[in-house]
Amino acid sequence: MSGAIILRQHGGPDVLEWVDLDPGKPGQGEVLLRHTAIGLNFIDIYVRTGLYKMGTMPCSPGMEAAGVVEAVGPGVTGLSAGDRVAYVTGAPGAYVERRVMNAAALVKLPGDISDDQAAALMLKGMTAEMLLFRMTQAKAGDAVLIHAVAGGVGLLLAAWAKSLGCLVIGAASSDEKAAKARAAGADHVIVTSREDVAARVQELTGGRGCHCVYDGVGKDTFEASLAAVAEFGHIVSYGNASGPVPPFAIAGLAPKCATLSRPSIFPFIKDRARLEAMSSNLFEAMRRGVIKAEIDQVFALKEAAAAQTALESRRTTGQTILRP
Repeated sequence: MSGAIILRQHGGPDVLEWVDLDPGKPGQGEVLLRHTAIGLNFIDIYVRTGLYKMGTMPCSPGMEAAGVVEAVGPGVTGLSAGDRVAYVTGAPGAYVERRVMNAAALVKLPGDISDDQAAALMLKGMTAEMLLFRMTQAKAGDAVLIHAVAGGVGLLLAAWAKSLGCLVIGAASSDEKAAKARAAGADHVIVTSREDVAARVQELTGGRGCHCVYDGVGKDTFEASLAAVAEFGHIVSYGNASGPVPPFAIAGLAPKCATLSRPSIFPFIKDRARLEAMSSNLFEAMRRGVIKAEIDQVFALKEAAAAQTALESRRTTGQTILRP
């Protein structure tokens, strides 16, 4: 038997239940994986609350983890027992000590990338890679605005965009978070508790606005994103930390000839070649020190409810992992 956090119904953190489960044996094309570190993400909360209709009850939350292959099923090539691997998937199920996985969803970890680093950065790091290189192609000289810049994805975006030569403007809720964002590479950080984001962006860009706006907050920041984007700019709405964006008339984009997208990482990684290319790009950025796994919180897997509460109340910075 193996320990697991499961959901039997949607609701608050109290619906997260610790149980013993039999992970089963790997079948055709599958492996049995023992987790060593599990990533914590806002999407886990969306699954718990029912905002995202993913998984069939009872189910386990969690979209990313790292671990060690314990057994391989028939037809598996390229993986053996003892291999260190990591993954991010489009279906929840990572809040477990052991699980049977499709081998095609796993990537081998290089020797210089730790399990904790991989678990902390597979979803967030691949999301940052998608936002910068697949959705917007950010380049030197571009002004970019990153909402929630001190969060898990925000810090990665700031560091990676800075390495590309972008003018990086972040928005954060406190001076403490602003300092963390500046240390990661942000050129300017707007403290939202006392500054108007759109007005400050106009000041910092000479009235031009930002070429790219990365908005993982949603409802509370969307109007500011519209006001801050430059002519011919691109708003990428990739999260709902404050709730989903209300219905929006697309004619509102016309005055600036701006574009708006709502991407997800999961269609990108369905393709094995793209998964390998994106993870390789991520690992190389980690190897060069462009981005780092700033693991500021570690919770035992059994404490998943406390971990989600801390994330939901915005009391976390950087990345958080769960330890099986």
